[in-house]
Amino acid sequence: MAKKIVNLLILLPLGVILIVFCVANRQSVTLAFNPFRPDDPVLAVSAPFFVFLFIALISGMLIGSAATWFSQGKHRKRARTEAKEAIRWQGEADRHRTRAEDIASQLPSR
Repeated sequence: MAKKIVNLLILLPLGVILIVFCVANRQSVTLAFNPFRPDDPVLAVSAPFFVFLFIALISGMLIGSAATWFSQGKHRKRARTEAKEAIRWQGEADRHRTRAEDIASQLPSR
């Protein structure tokens, strides 16, 4: 419940600010990919400024997510290895328990 309230207190104002920012930056700008001839229409894209900002934001989030995913790979590998080992030890414990019960059932009762 507290997480929902914190998210609401952070994300709602952030969303409002983002919407106001988009409305304020509706003018069209040209992004030129040719540094030697910026007026070349083949390597230029015209769009509202907020579109480029959203593209930069989304690509930054994707790159950051990928970097985090790859940097945490060793932890995921260790978790998989330990899970397999835990399953193996559980199987061994079950075999020993079964064997102990078999031995206990073969002992004469008092």
